[in-house]
Amino acid sequence: MSPVILVAGGSGFIGSAAVRRLIARGEDVAVMTAHPERSARRIGGMGARVVPGDVQHPASLGPAVSEARVVVQTLTFPTFPVEKPSRGYTFEEYEHLGTQRLVQAAGAAGVRKFVYCSGVGVGPDAPSVWFRAKWAGEKAIEAAGLPHAIIRPSWAYGPGDRALNRIARFARYGPAVPVIGNGEQRLQPVFVNDVAEALAQAAMEDGPQGVYEIGGPDVLTMNEVLRTMLAVMGKRRPLVHFPPWVPKAAGWCVQWLPSPPLSPDAVDFATADALADTTALLHEFDLRLTAFRDGLSTYLAG
Repeated sequence: MSPVILVAGGSGFIGSAAVRRLIARGEDVAVMTAHPERSARRIGGMGARVVPGDVQHPASLGPAVSEARVVVQTLTFPTFPVEKPSRGYTFEEYEHLGTQRLVQAAGAAGVRKFVYCSGVGVGPDAPSVWFRAKWAGEKAIEAAGLPHAIIRPSWAYGPGDRALNRIARFARYGPAVPVIGNGEQRLQPVFVNDVAEALAQAAMEDGPQGVYEIGGPDVLTMNEVLRTMLAVMGKRRPLVHFPPWVPKAAGWCVQWLPSPPLSPDAVDFATADALADTTALLHEFDLRLTAFRDGLSTYLAG
């Protein structure tokens, strides 16, 4: 069997976009998943093959990476962004320790390059546990000594995302669009296909190495994001703002459910700024970033 590009989390939102882009480039792609029986049809439909592997079970990772020449890490836990500590579904377990286990297994197997989908805003003292855990994951990759590329997206959107599409459903069927807070946080929405292309280029052995932030060409407030979304959809709906404590209180109540839709930390995550410095990215990658309205028009228009 020829060496492949292994995408950990390749059935998820960003991961599946990366898989499709790699396959379009003619690459042999395998997708590592903890639940192959649930994902086999979808993964096979993309033209990739399934490899069992679970970052919560280190013994499974050696066999998973054994045929890989490059590993792309786009994995997160099933209830993202709502943590479920009782099941080990936390940012620390997946973004930090899971990444550490995977890159160590990759190094032991002779993998030639490791690519990690991180996020803008990471840092050891970041206010969000998500950003701190991703920062620790980045440090684990650097410590492993493998050639690597780290891609830090801002707020990614596209078909299948769990954030903007949920709001779009309110706009399509409801009388108003709910907005947490004043809607003035600044965002740089990046089309998922652009993130996928960056990951695909980084997955080439002769591709860029280092740390790169990626965001779209438009810097918008959340209010502007939602008004643009409504315009693309051809809908007229008012934006109804409510204080963050309201969804935080609701999130505190429902976070104990088996598949919680909300948590207090998830509210903070959803109301933070997300801006990227794309200078290094545009210098090293062959990319033309998609304008927000253009990206939305590919799947929400009309």
